[in-house]
Amino acid sequence: MAGTGGVIRGRVWCFGDDVSTDALSPGQWAIDPVEVRMTHTLESLDSRFAAQVRPGDLVVGGRNFGCGSSRETAPENLKALGVGCVVAGSFARLFLRNSIGIGLPVLICPGARAGVEDGDHVEVDLAAGTVRNVRTRQVLTGEHLPQEMRAILAAGGILALLRAQGEPVPLAGASG
Repeated sequence: MAGTGGVIRGRVWCFGDDVSTDALSPGQWAIDPVEVRMTHTLESLDSRFAAQVRPGDLVVGGRNFGCGSSRETAPENLKALGVGCVVAGSFARLFLRNSIGIGLPVLICPGARAGVEDGDHVEVDLAAGTVRNVRTRQVLTGEHLPQEMRAILAAGGILALLRAQGEPVPLAGASG
């Protein structure tokens, strides 16, 4: 599995710098069910994305991907659409942590956006921190994802990992 250090392969969708959580999860649909929210993902940047993205496709962005609010629905929408991994030059800290928390692979790789084009096929190795463009054979080196984060991804997110370890996991919305 990709989260344990395997290679994630997919077709690329390219975006630029400063892709905000507002573009990833527009506020007017933020409280709607995920089946509705995900159909509006990135529509302000590429109106084709939500309808044409396929399971396993990868999103490649520039610097500061996921900036803006700490909207957890931003990575949830990408995961619901089947995005296999998000690669970016840098991530907003909360977007990166929310992504790992729900089991959406991410990789910091400065220069990745310049090294790929829409539709390219790439291979992402989270353990090595590399992105290989199949078309050009160029290998870009980013930051490998630590084993602890890969373990969370392999489990399908932090809640799934805790359940697998036999830890009590509160129900959503429960206080305590």
